[in-house]
Amino acid sequence: MNRSVRCASLVVVIIGLLAGMCAGQVVYDGPSPAAGPVSYGIEKLEHSLEQSCVQWGKTNIVLRIDSANGQSGESYKLEKDGEKIVITGSDSGGLMYGALGLAEKVRNGVLPADVRPISESAHFAFRAIKFNLPWDSYRSAKSLQLHTETCRDIKFWEAFLDMMAENRFNVLTLWNLHPFNFMVRCKNFPEACSFSDAELAEWQKFWHRLFAMAKKRNIETYIVNWNVIVPESFEKAHNIKPSSKRFTGRNIISETVNQYTRESITEVLKQYPELAGLGVSLGDRMGGMTAKEREQWVLDVFVKGMQEAGRPVKFIHRVPFSADKGSGGSTSVSTEQMTRRAIESIEGITLPVLIEVKFNWSHGHSTAELVQVHGGEISDSYWDPQPDRYKVTWMVRNEDFFCLRWGQPEFIRRHIARNGKQYVTGYYIGSECYIPAVDYFERAGLERPWKYAFERQWFYYKSWGRLLYNPETPDGVFEAEFSRRFGDAGAAVFEAFKLGSLFPLRLTSFCKPTWDFTLYSEGLLATAGDVSFDEASPFISVDELMECEALEPGYISIGRYVESCLKKKTFPQDAVTPLELAEQLELDGRRILELLEPLGEPESGTALFYECTDARAWGWLSLYLAEKIRGGTELKFFRLGGSSDRQKLAVSHLTKALGYWDELIGVTRGVYRDMPLTHLNRVSDDKFHWALFRDQVERDIELAKLKNGVSQ
Repeated sequence: MNRSVRCASLVVVIIGLLAGMCAGQVVYDGPSPAAGPVSYGIEKLEHSLEQSCVQWGKTNIVLRIDSANGQSGESYKLEKDGEKIVITGSDSGGLMYGALGLAEKVRNGVLPADVRPISESAHFAFRAIKFNLPWDSYRSAKSLQLHTETCRDIKFWEAFLDMMAENRFNVLTLWNLHPFNFMVRCKNFPEACSFSDAELAEWQKFWHRLFAMAKKRNIETYIVNWNVIVPESFEKAHNIKPSSKRFTGRNIISETVNQYTRESITEVLKQYPELAGLGVSLGDRMGGMTAKEREQWVLDVFVKGMQEAGRPVKFIHRVPFSADKGSGGSTSVSTEQMTRRAIESIEGITLPVLIEVKFNWSHGHSTAELVQVHGGEISDSYWDPQPDRYKVTWMVRNEDFFCLRWGQPEFIRRHIARNGKQYVTGYYIGSECYIPAVDYFERAGLERPWKYAFERQWFYYKSWGRLLYNPETPDGVFEAEFSRRFGDAGAAVFEAFKLGSLFPLRLTSFCKPTWDFTLYSEGLLATAGDVSFDEASPFISVDELMECEALEPGYISIGRYVESCLKKKTFPQDAVTPLELAEQLELDGRRILELLEPLGEPESGTALFYECTDARAWGWLSLYLAEKIRGGTELKFFRLGGSSDRQKLAVSHLTKALGYWDELIGVTRGVYRDMPLTHLNRVSDDKFHWALFRDQVERDIELAKLKNGVSQ
């Protein structure tokens, strides 16, 4: 026998022995599970055990469901019974989470003897991801449409849904302008679906597989659209003349449009029994309608279409975006009260109705205080008195960091503690201007140990998902994952990311944004609207920073701080002044770099290499903003009559800031390409990198040198 044959035989023997050692470890004490959450949990647990069979040997693990043990839905208990480990779930979802929790311990190297009893239950019943689909998308940009092929690939969804299940998300909401013609051909309006029978059959196969895969992982699916929008083929057939953008402008309501929309809704719900529910928006393409007319359209068309489906269906009702006839956004107490009455009148669908509210408009990663929603301030009309036919769900939008990795458990816990009231049933996280499918960030030629973009942001999903399920999840769970991925470096990288991830929260709290393009925190950009919009550049200049209004109620803006100091006014004891914020940013930035310095330069192309790059980028951004705030504060004093020494200090701080920006460029230029960015679609060629805005950072120094303070 030659050497290669002997080696092959030896491998077969070893595999056989290991398989025998690991056989029969997991026992489900119940009816044979169908292809649902229980079987999924068992599959994942057995896979982890196979990878660690030497340590776990023939440890007996028993899984069972006990719905009468007093646990709430999606709960589980893990207990030791002698040498046996017993996982008891309140239902199939809870048992799946228990199995996944033990699988995580196995992956992290926990030995059977070290497993400790644990009991967890779902804090929120609704833990959702907002996912915008690239076909017929709300916005059009290269950074969105490039995901089309990937988002049609069921392998992508298998990976994404696995991530959701592991992180305890139980709702996937899929958003596009008009989803129905991608799903059904209506009997009375065949012209609305432009696909051939074969093409439509492929689409339908895709949807059925996606919804079934989600259900197996204890994930409900919802389709959400933007109200009075119909396919372009329908518009042409019925001579409908839309506005320049399909999602904004005047409404196109007619009895034909209403009939088609109702029929579409009914057909989708009949043909896709796996679909849990639908959602609708009240705004955008409803120009010219009063708030009451918009609500009545939803009741007459959307709700009636759901009722006629003749099956249980859940409903996401987004709060009105505009209290007036426009589409720009406004709020009023009377509109809130009218909307509440209308929602409470709904019959014939599954209760509670889910009221979606944008937390701090499009920039939920800011302050944990509810300051504004889409349109402006909100009263307590939706929750005082407590509702009994609907529940509130907070939408925490991310339009602020797409490239750099993020995770801040303390912020999420604080957010939940502050806003997880009795009338709240859960949260959504996700973006309007970013799709986490194709990874288009890294420079060509660099290796990367992942395939899809969402895998880069694993800490973002893990921290939000696990804490929405159980806000008492300790930092040790997250640190253990860092250690599993990065070995001895894990603890330092974890601490660095917690500090670095404060940067976008602080900037967004300091410069009050509203809709999507009003701020892009990781780029220091404001491409429209409220923070700034300098036609010369979307970069937030020092002039614009000085005029920013704070979103966080406890933050003092530069303008308010300087004027109050000149008038010798005092601030509340717990207020954070610009200089105190700068001090916090500097301390965090320096600490990040100190934590990472002993790690040196990790091997290029490794996961640790990319994580350290991003953490260092947050560190340099923190130091940069600290100096920019100091420079802006000194410049404001000078412009309001201060001495030339104030101006010199401003120039000095901004010159130091430029040095930190150069460090930021240095750490990111070799890693990240010029990246497509939806925010820039309207002002440039759609590309972003910090290096592209160095001239604007340098320009701040020249602005500070001006005698009259006039930007040139």
